[in-house]
Amino acid sequence: MTPIESLIGTGTKLWIDSVSPDLTVRERAWGATGATSNPVIVSDLIDGGVVNAEMERMIQQGQSDHDLAWCLTDLLVQKAQELFLPVWEQTRGNDGYVSFELDPLLEDPTAGLSIESRVAQYVELGKKWSKGHRNRLIKIPATPAGFVAMEQLVALGINLNVTLIFTVNQYQQARDAIWRGASKLGNLDNFKCVYSVFISRIDAYTAKHVAELSPAAQGMVGIVIAKRMCAENDSFWAARPTRLRQEMVLASMGTKRPEDKAWKYVDALAGGDIMTNPPATNEAVSKSGVAFTRNIGSLPADAVLQEIDRQVDLQKLETFLMAEGIAKFVEPQKHLLATIAAKRAAGK
Repeated sequence: MTPIESLIGTGTKLWIDSVSPDLTVRERAWGATGATSNPVIVSDLIDGGVVNAEMERMIQQGQSDHDLAWCLTDLLVQKAQELFLPVWEQTRGNDGYVSFELDPLLEDPTAGLSIESRVAQYVELGKKWSKGHRNRLIKIPATPAGFVAMEQLVALGINLNVTLIFTVNQYQQARDAIWRGASKLGNLDNFKCVYSVFISRIDAYTAKHVAELSPAAQGMVGIVIAKRMCAENDSFWAARPTRLRQEMVLASMGTKRPEDKAWKYVDALAGGDIMTNPPATNEAVSKSGVAFTRNIGSLPADAVLQEIDRQVDLQKLETFLMAEGIAKFVEPQKHLLATIAAKRAAGK
């Protein structure tokens, strides 16, 4: 049994944090059953020339930079969807999804958009980019505008991947909004939503901003938050059973500290619902020689938990990481638009 096979054997679904045509094929062969996309991934792929021919054709057709960026994003996500569609069919909608992230510029603080405007645009874009896609999840952030839009989108029968979750508070707001939306549906047979908690970013934050944590607690905060969230999610949906599973996605799984093994989070969270790992992390896992066992239900010692609860101000953490997370998606989207404009200018 390979390390990745042992990980899947713990009950975890493995998704790849990329829609690169080459990498999705490689990781599908390893056992991956889904994929996620975001503005960083799409910008890097377009920078790398993966869809140069399609871009040139669209430029010649006279599409605007904005429309071209989203048509290329749609194209990349569709290619990944085709690869994973057999999984979606075999699992009758429980797996085999690819996530499509809505425009991060809606959350750009320099844009000055009202919450009402952002909500309206999220709903319109969600309707547009979900139409006709059986195994696509619409990705929307855990922001004030996002929470309002989630309820409306789910009530329209649109399935979601909630992104940029760092705290249980955010998870609860997203889950409750989604359940309110689902409660307006006449039939829940096709209702499927997932919640992405960004783990390593939490630990990068505490290393810098809560440096007083003991060695036993430092580097464990993201793991503890994720495990608690997974337990709460299991409990919530056990009381509200649906045909399809409403799952947690363990995201931001690449380690940040050089002293940590590349599979630190994979090992600690094995058995969680879904892992969306960077390609480099999955490659390291495949070469690790580790036989992974189920650890999702195991928490650190009480003393460590008490220290984390006492020392880490979750509201400060959430505020900081949300601002940082939005910036990390806004800037690549702006870069993508600039890249397309430069290609257009070079072709003239």
